[in-house]
Amino acid sequence: MSFSILKQIGDAQKKKAVVDVRSGDTVKVTQKIKEGEKFRLQTFEGVVIRVDRKESHTARIVVRKVTSGVGVEKSYLIHSPLVEKIEITKRSKVRRNNLSYLRNRSGKSARLAGRDFDRVAVNNVEVVEEAAPVEEVKEVEVVEEAPVEEVKPEETAAEEKTEA
Repeated sequence: MSFSILKQIGDAQKKKAVVDVRSGDTVKVTQKIKEGEKFRLQTFEGVVIRVDRKESHTARIVVRKVTSGVGVEKSYLIHSPLVEKIEITKRSKVRRNNLSYLRNRSGKSARLAGRDFDRVAVNNVEVVEEAAPVEEVKEVEVVEEAPVEEVKPEETAAEEKTEA
């Protein structure tokens, strides 16, 4: 199989609109979970400690949270049909992509410095192409223009020779 065919298949599987998730973001990931014949939604909130292959159809984030003193990490494929929604609640200033050092820290030393961001603009990723509002067409006066005389290229060349 050629690489271009694989790329087309991968691009077809991508979601149209995805939130720009970065390392250090605190996110709420809503995931579909199948129990028997029914689906339910489960939310997992934590800090993104790693972002892999951001531009690929196999893009992945690793989210970590501490529950009852135990660190829990989950890995999510961003373009998976089971991932319903990713919402960024807080953005932090970090200087690296892999924040694995947070695994060894707890309490105040595990805090990340916050950064201001526009939560509404970041989380609104719906791709909705709205039609432009139709303006009312007013009656336009048609002005008749004077007919333009056609000039043949042979005549202009002859006129230039006589002028010179």
